[in-house]
Amino acid sequence: MLFVTGGAGFIGANFIIDWLAGSNEPVVNLDKLTYAGNLDTLKSLTNDPRHVFARGDIGDRELVADLLAEHRPRAVINFAAESHVDRSIHGPSEFIQTNVVGTFNLLESVRGYWSELPEPEKQAFRFLHVSTDEVYGTLGRDDPPFAETNAYEPNSPYSASKAASDHLVRAWHHTYGMPVLTTNCSNNYGPYHFPEKLIPLVILNALAGDPLPIYGDGQQVRDWLYVRDHCSAIRRVLEIGIVGQTYNIGGWNEKPNLDVVHTICGILDELQPRAAGQSYASQIMFVQDRPGHDRRYAIDARKLERELCWKPRETFESGIRKTVEWYLDNQAWVRKAITGGGAPSRICLGEIA
Repeated sequence: MLFVTGGAGFIGANFIIDWLAGSNEPVVNLDKLTYAGNLDTLKSLTNDPRHVFARGDIGDRELVADLLAEHRPRAVINFAAESHVDRSIHGPSEFIQTNVVGTFNLLESVRGYWSELPEPEKQAFRFLHVSTDEVYGTLGRDDPPFAETNAYEPNSPYSASKAASDHLVRAWHHTYGMPVLTTNCSNNYGPYHFPEKLIPLVILNALAGDPLPIYGDGQQVRDWLYVRDHCSAIRRVLEIGIVGQTYNIGGWNEKPNLDVVHTICGILDELQPRAAGQSYASQIMFVQDRPGHDRRYAIDARKLERELCWKPRETFESGIRKTVEWYLDNQAWVRKAITGGGAPSRICLGEIA
């Protein structure tokens, strides 16, 4: 049995879907169902007894303790987080509460459960904490990509809160001996991505005929990782990762935001051309950059490849085409996600987490 937190969010839900497609091991899914949590993503598992959903907060120690005692998982995978940089700038308190205080309470609940396990189960247990490359700060144009040894230099309330959670996980390993693993991933994209983030919002605004506003000059560089590649990497780390270690997960796909938007527009021009014949790229507009906008992220994923024999399967070109096709084929999911979650239909397209 796996215990997954944040399993109705973008990456967590993709992980559960992929896990149950390839394994009969059940999953307990704890999710608070905030604006970005969407049970429609897990609709295919509605009658699947291998998926047990519980609505709740990772900070609710009594609830988490009861679920752990009832289901006795062999591993906890923590996806639960507030993750949108713009939201963290306008309202940082939720990020501190969920990402820092919530992670602390989750660690304490899991520590209590783990410490009482029989010795063989205790040795086999794992706590896998899913984090972000943004904890490392920003890179110059010619700097080498982030390695696991890079110092933490977070620049936004979001990345600072995730950095704090990473430090808590590390401390619970070194102080209490908890068998933890940490992953720091680059920018994810793919099916079921909440429509406030760059790629789904570009698709949504383009099809609606709305402007595609881009922060600054659009040359902010991100390393793009297809979400199902990320899921396969997490499975690998859970399977054979060394306790106490951190693994960076990247797609080896550095792209400026402006190039990403042009690529999406080109695919839409091909698959669903505008009636007037103009390219969707004509809807691009540049707006004032946001405060403290990190210029470049890039992940060095060689440790994961060298030690755990993992590499991404998708190139950006193959992954982004699959993603655009998925959104064109699943407009009902998109509409419900927007109306149910309060996603803005028009926001600046400079950053995703």
